[in-house]
Amino acid sequence: MATKPKIEEIIVVEGKDDTRRLQEVFDVDTIETIGSAIDQGILDQIELAQETRGVIVFTDPDFSGEKIRKIIMEAVPDAKHAFLPRSQAAPKGKGSLGVEHASHQALKEALQKVVTPINDQDAAENQPIDRQLLLAFGLIAGPGAKEKRERLGDILRIGYTNGKQLDKRLAMFRITEAEFAAAMKIVEDEQ
Repeated sequence: MATKPKIEEIIVVEGKDDTRRLQEVFDVDTIETIGSAIDQGILDQIELAQETRGVIVFTDPDFSGEKIRKIIMEAVPDAKHAFLPRSQAAPKGKGSLGVEHASHQALKEALQKVVTPINDQDAAENQPIDRQLLLAFGLIAGPGAKEKRERLGDILRIGYTNGKQLDKRLAMFRITEAEFAAAMKIVEDEQ
């Protein structure tokens, strides 16, 4: 039997099913937030994990997962992040989106493309992508804006954002105007 790849960092997931799924593919330790009701005890564990081994936040690509991600980003701003496209987190039958539904290949790809946000001060020093450009590409308002943002988030590996959060997320993950333009070309070509 082949040995599983070892992941040094501790991965923060939402629940036991996510842990079980990741451990099918990797030799990995996890911290489970037990849903979006993340408490101070769990945040303390995540902070300690970041200090000792590093942390990768890998939550479901849904509202609850984004809420957990934001709480962790405030407490542990230098944690790394892995994102799973919504299409790769869909259950085969009924149920909600989740890391536990992803294929082994999708999990490997998401964890190979881990990103680290930058703090607000560093983000301010980077050239932000102009909000007018986001409007011009139809990402903030208009027909299909939500779908375009969702696809852009998948391509850039920054997750889904609403129109208000998009420019902040682009800056936080150091997305350059060239990277943005290349990703938007893909989005437009697919339409």
